Amino acid sequence: MVNLISRDELAGALDKVTLVDALGAEYHAKRHLPGAVPLAPGEVDARAAEVLPDKDARIVTYCSNEACPNSGQVAERLIRLGYSDVRKYKEGIEDWADAGLPLE
Repeated sequence: MVNLISRDELAGALDKVTLVDALGAEYHAKRHLPGAVPLAPGEVDARAAEVLPDKDARIVTYCSNEACPNSGQVAERLIRLGYSDVRKYKEGIEDWADAGLPLE
């Protein structure tokens, strides 16, 4: 099971985490949380080492909302690949945007 992070915890830690947008590049290009890198479930094995070189970094995955499975799939795969500090923001970008928090 992937550990979760709340919106408030994430908002207070933006400068201390690496955000992973699990929706993919097309959605990432439209909008994403500040500094997030795109990494869809089908890309994790091929691109994780490139976009997430530090396996000890604090990583937070997210997708659109609680019903979207992508953030959990990416988080679980990263953990299996040896990333040691992975959390999921299960409420996703919709919750972030609804709270009026910044997007890029």
